[in-house]
Amino acid sequence: MEKLCTILILLLSFSVSGLVVTTIAKPVNGEGPEAVEQWFKDFPNAKEKTTKLHFYFHDIVAGDNPSAITVAKPNSTVVSPTNFGLVRVMDNQLTVGPEPDSKIIGRAQGIYASASMEEFGLLMTLNYVFTDGKYNGSTLTIVGHNPILNEYREMPIVGGSGVFRLARGVATAQTVWFNLTSQDAIVEYDVIVLHYGF
Repeated sequence: MEKLCTILILLLSFSVSGLVVTTIAKPVNGEGPEAVEQWFKDFPNAKEKTTKLHFYFHDIVAGDNPSAITVAKPNSTVVSPTNFGLVRVMDNQLTVGPEPDSKIIGRAQGIYASASMEEFGLLMTLNYVFTDGKYNGSTLTIVGHNPILNEYREMPIVGGSGVFRLARGVATAQTVWFNLTSQDAIVEYDVIVLHYGF
């Protein structure tokens, strides 16, 4: 009984302080183990689809409300011509247009790291988390090499969730704006993804 009272007091104190995050939410896009199992049972009837997406990625490093923060920067990074070893975590807006106040359709959440000693090349590990429209609640996962000084960079889509279960494809990036001082950037993405529908 004493343990139960302690647990209730802790839950109430977290609730009062606003720290409890409700995880009981209505499933999106057929989530839940039963829905996923049914999806795989129906998979032999699925048809492969090709979807093209176009959006802008806003990487804000400077200012009072950055969307990408440095979490690792070894001493050797300071003397590296490529920032080798720098690691940032991001929660960047994905928007319809390049303007900062353009409609938000999702977030790019993940990590990028300067992983090359010879060029400005990033290792990108991130999810596009869609929050609007018919892909709301779905994700695409990117893991790849991003040589940021190239005009176009191609990165593989290695998976997804929701509408994009078992997705694969290519995300092509092109920087449309970069501030050398702040390191803020706006990057245009053209995405072609193969996935399945019924």
